[in-house]
Amino acid sequence: MTHEEFMADIRAGIPNTLPDPQPYDHTVNHAPKRKDILTPEEKKLALRNALRYFPKKFHATLAPEFLDELKTYGRIYMYRFRPTYDMHARPIDEYPHKCKQAAAIMMMIQNNLDKAVAQHPHELITYGGNGAVFQNWAQYRLVMKYLSEMTDEQTLVMYSGHPLGLFPSHKDAPRVVVTNGMVIPNYSKQDDWERDNALGVSQYGQMTAGSYMYIGPQGIVHGTTITVLNAARKVGGDNMKLFVTAGLGGMSGAQPKAGNIAGVVSVTAEINPLAANKRYEQGWVDELHDNLDELIPAIRKAVEEKRVVSMAYVGNIVDLWERLAEENIRVDLGSDQTSLHNPWAGGYYPVGMSLEESNRMMAEAPEQFKEKVRASLRRQVDAINKLTAKGMYFFDYGNAFLLEASRAGADILRKDGKFRYPSYVQDIMGPMFFDYGFGPFRWVCSSCDPKDLEVTDRLATEVLEEMRKTATKDIIGQLDDNIHWIKEAGKNHLVVGSQARILYADSVGRTKIALAFNEAVRKGEISQPVVLGRDHHDVSGTDSPFRETSNIYDGSQFCADMAIQNVIGDAFRGATWVSIHNGGGVGWGEVINGGFGMVVDGSEDANRHIREMLLWDVNNGIARRSWARNKGSIDAIQREMERTPGLKVTLPNFVDDSEIEKLNF
Repeated sequence: MTHEEFMADIRAGIPNTLPDPQPYDHTVNHAPKRKDILTPEEKKLALRNALRYFPKKFHATLAPEFLDELKTYGRIYMYRFRPTYDMHARPIDEYPHKCKQAAAIMMMIQNNLDKAVAQHPHELITYGGNGAVFQNWAQYRLVMKYLSEMTDEQTLVMYSGHPLGLFPSHKDAPRVVVTNGMVIPNYSKQDDWERDNALGVSQYGQMTAGSYMYIGPQGIVHGTTITVLNAARKVGGDNMKLFVTAGLGGMSGAQPKAGNIAGVVSVTAEINPLAANKRYEQGWVDELHDNLDELIPAIRKAVEEKRVVSMAYVGNIVDLWERLAEENIRVDLGSDQTSLHNPWAGGYYPVGMSLEESNRMMAEAPEQFKEKVRASLRRQVDAINKLTAKGMYFFDYGNAFLLEASRAGADILRKDGKFRYPSYVQDIMGPMFFDYGFGPFRWVCSSCDPKDLEVTDRLATEVLEEMRKTATKDIIGQLDDNIHWIKEAGKNHLVVGSQARILYADSVGRTKIALAFNEAVRKGEISQPVVLGRDHHDVSGTDSPFRETSNIYDGSQFCADMAIQNVIGDAFRGATWVSIHNGGGVGWGEVINGGFGMVVDGSEDANRHIREMLLWDVNNGIARRSWARNKGSIDAIQREMERTPGLKVTLPNFVDDSEIEKLNF
């Protein structure tokens, strides 16, 4: 396809003539069939909902086709309308546009759907088993058309993948406002998601999938690397040799790369051979093993030799855990990174069943499949308990492992009813990073030019090194880890898809880095605008009692005020787009996520937006964490109030526990 044809295809939106049906591509990793949850009347409604995207002249052809998709896959994806051009991030000027901010968003959307990046690209799912950019290909086509027409005085409104339309606004307003899965709380359980998604009225955006901010495995690699490094410090630092976990598909293959950067032997189980091979071919894992009799000696040998190597076990994680316990192999650090927020629809595969058997059962006998998953989780926890008794430090990666294991009746609870193992946020990320305002700041070079990325790496390094000179003791470790990360980032070939980078920075660091980027764009040192964003594993944008806010102990970890306030505040302080999601990381109904994107184009407006928005985006969370009596956050927000005129935060008073304990309850 020529560039002119590509431009015309984007501008066309829903084509005037029906494209030819496309053959099902078996070389691409596809989403499993979703269970048949709709009644016959609801299936009719799903068809009416799908056909409203198309003129009446197409309905006779499309109605039976869409019904067949619904019966075959459990969803209407509209495969016929999937574009025939290659799906990947292009330089910003290659998109038809009237507004450069809109072109940047188009680039980010296409990056999310790049087959090198996305988990199930043809089903528009980026990561996590069900984290979708859109529900169907008609939505994609309409959104790209709207973005190609958008001016800087319009805002595109997105309802769970559906483009409600372009509305008049103003230059400082967000160009896009995204909501995903904002279902009424009492109707926000897993089966509700299945039903709403099958009807085509809601979707699970995860967070960075549905807000167009996914940068491939790199984001998860950085978070996992930082977690592993700090977990290693907790269990003996240089003495840590072996890290075992699971999930190469939904977690994007981050763990092996993180293990290599941290300097350990890592073993990651993945039951899907396509996912495992994809990560091997991409260079994210060093070795593939599909036989435990061969793998176990290989692990022993690598540990003895103190060789840094990442191994993937193509098989079930439970078989691996049980064999490690049986063989009495010392595992230093253990976790699980399967998509257990989505346990019944492809996020977790039970032991004793093949991938194919599981995919059939979850669609055709869902209640039986649930029992298989629960039995598997009980066995998995038993094996983990045996290894922790021998010295393994195990933590939950915030993927709902502890939560679903407890619901399955596994031996995962202490006598006081609390989880036997900590969330990584409770033990590591919360008190050491989030409380101080450090979280996953990320950026994308819209030129798609690696040279621009090199410039941003250099500028970010210079900012962090300068900050280190005057940093307080409580944040020097965070700065050192991230200086090391950014200096090594290029060497580790972390880019998959767009020319993107991530590091952990606080409000001051993010602002200084962003201002340096803006100045470099203005001077032409960076050839095109830079897109700023972040993940949901952050200080301020996410309320999740089993993940991001699990180290908040005043009871408010179940309240979503912070995430909602975050998005509202970002919207009027200069974000280019904002998003709010039910779900992300720990699942539908378990978390509220807020996100943003900001296009930095070298202008004075961008400078103003950087200063106003990034300050709020971080300090909203620090202030809430300080009110929860988190010591690090109290210190951090007091420093910020000293720096920032006009900032005045309500601080907690501490009560002597003896005053409470002496009362009669």
